[in-house]
Formats: sequence, C-alpha cells, structure tokens
Amino acid sequence: MSQGTRGRDFSSAAWPPVLPAIYLAKKNIRKQGALVGHEKEHYGQLHRKINHAWDLVVTQAREQLRAAKQRRKGDRLVMACQEQTYWLVNRPPPGVPSVLEQGPERSSCTAGQAQMSPQGLPSNCSPPGPFQTKNIDFYKREMELCRKALGRARVKSSVCLEAYLKFSSQRELHDPIMSGCLPGNPWVTDDDTYWTMNAPSVAVPTKLRVERWGFSFQELLEDPVGRAHFMAFLGTEFSAENLSFWEACEELRHGGQAQVRAMVDAVYQQFLAPGAARWVNIDSRTMERTLEGLHQPHRYVLDDAQLHIYMLMKKDSYPRFLKSAAYKDLLAEAVIPPEAKKRSRLAHRVFPFMRKLPHSSPSPALLPAATAGGPECGEGGA
Repeated sequence: MSQGTRGRDFSSAAWPPVLPAIYLAKKNIRKQGALVGHEKEHYGQLHRKINHAWDLVVTQAREQLRAAKQRRKGDRLVMACQEQTYWLVNRPPPGVPSVLEQGPERSSCTAGQAQMSPQGLPSNCSPPGPFQTKNIDFYKREMELCRKALGRARVKSSVCLEAYLKFSSQRELHDPIMSGCLPGNPWVTDDDTYWTMNAPSVAVPTKLRVERWGFSFQELLEDPVGRAHFMAFLGTEFSAENLSFWEACEELRHGGQAQVRAMVDAVYQQFLAPGAARWVNIDSRTMERTLEGLHQPHRYVLDDAQLHIYMLMKKDSYPRFLKSAAYKDLLAEAVIPPEAKKRSRLAHRVFPFMRKLPHSSPSPALLPAATAGGPECGEGGA
C-alpha cells in the first residue's frame, strides 16, 4: 500500500481521531512545538490514544506540508484559513461555545466571558448535554426568552400569502417566462424587436412598461423613460429640483473617488446652501447631520438628505403623478406589441409549461354528480 493510499484511508470517517491528530501534527511541525496550552494537551491525548499509528500521522502531516509548499502563496493561505476555521468550529477551545449548539443556552454563552467555572465553561452558562443542571437560573432564562418571543412582532401567514398572491398576479403579465415576450422571444428566435421596443430610451414606451411604473416608486426611478416623464411632471408642479437633487446624490454615490470632494461641494452649493439656485426643503435635524458630515466629505455624506427627499417624492409627488392626466395619456398612447403569428416551436421545447392544451379534461372534483352517476350514464350510452 502506497503512502497516498494510506493517507486516503487515514482521512476516512472510520478514523475520527486521526483528522485532528494530523492537523495538530502539521501545526506542531510548522511552529516547531510552540502550540497553545489546550492544543498541547489535546496533542498529548491523541498521541497516547493512537500511539500505534503515530508514525503514519506524522508522515501524513509532512506530506501535506510538502504538497502545500508547491502551491501558490494565495492558495496556500486560503487553504490554511479554511482548515483553521473548520477546526475552530468543530473543535472549539475550552470555554468557547460551539456555534453548532442549539437551544436557549447558546445565547447566554459568549466567547468573551471572563469568569470561568471549574468545568471550563462561563460562570453563567450551564454545561451542555447530560451535565446540564436545571436550576432556578436556568428556568429564569427560559422564562425571559419565552417572554421576548411572545413580544416579538409577527405577521400572520394568511396576510403573507395574500400579499404574495397579489404580487404574483400583478406581475404575471410582465414576466417574460410566464406570459411570453411580445412580439417574439429574442432568446429562442432571431427576432430582436423585443430589445428595440424596450430600449433604455425610446420615444413611445410599451404599455407593459408604463404599467410597471405604477407598481412602485422604485420601478419608476429605475426606468430612464419613466424618470424623464416624472421629471416633466415635477416641472409642472415647480418641484423638479427634488428629483435633480436625488440624481445628483446617486451620481455622487457611484462616482469616482477623486471627484467626491468637488461633487459634494457642487451639490451643496446648488441645492442646500442658503440662497441656492435650486434649493430643496429638508428638515432642520437632517440639515444638521448633513452639515456635520460636510467637514469630512465622503460619498455617503448626503444619504440622510437624499432619503428625506426620496420619501417626500414617494408619499407626495408620486401618487399625484399616477392620478395625473399625463400618466393616463401615457397609458392610452403606449404601444401594444402585436403577437407574432408564427410561434417558435423551440420556445415550446424550452418552456413546455407555456404550451396550452387545446382540450383539457375537467377535474373529477368539479363534477361530483357526473362521477356519482357514471355507471348509469355508461349503461344508457351502451
């Protein structure tokens, strides 16, 4: 049997003490015997337990170290960190709770506890397993955890299902997989009209695209065409500076690091400074936090002011936009793509659940009378 074969047999689940023994042997060779206290103790216990096969453990450890030297430095560091993390999780040091433990006692056992019991556990943590003592402190912790669980806010499953059904029914027609692409599916055909009609900037958007703007305010802002129409609507209400300020904050957040200081100063002078040309209205507390952050400007310094303006547009301007004549005219003038006469057979092979059967048999549960009178009908037909 070769050394490689012995190494593979040694690493099997039939030899559980061997795996930590090889890890500690490698660590002992690499650090030249400078192991931590609990590691030295564990190393000695394993040496006594599998003394008959210790030469093979050392040989396997040396072979793994020799193989690690042949790898690149980055791969070697990654594998060393993974191995160290594995043993920290599966064999934690004494006094440190295992992350694999479950139950209420896990939250009360923290690795940072300074006071330790004689058994090597934190003073306020009962020993796990059969050694756990259910004293008065244990039941007090149980009662406190139950009290917190009762006070935790929850949502009824019926409410969640109702919201999920509403979300699904609202977006079913807008899902290319569930409802198909009009006029054709560009993924399975050579027709790219779908991409042309849904380009980022088009003169007349499709009706499905305009309808999506009514799903949420974020859908409207993420669409360049929808944002342009919303900007035109805000111009009629003399509040276009709100959306311009939001766009400037987005540009600051995703812009280059070298231009952050200059962009922060430009946004402040244009929208927030006293007497600014396009001054936006934010509350005093938000303005105070923003002015404090301007002493050390960074790309997120205007997040509070941006969120304030975002919520203002979402709760005030956005509902009026959806009820305005401009949005209704967009819905009326939107393009409805014609459905292609020849459907691709490849589309039905890729998405077979989209194929509609011409004659679907009714469910037996919907025909109780016919089921009960089945034999009589059969006799009559005969």
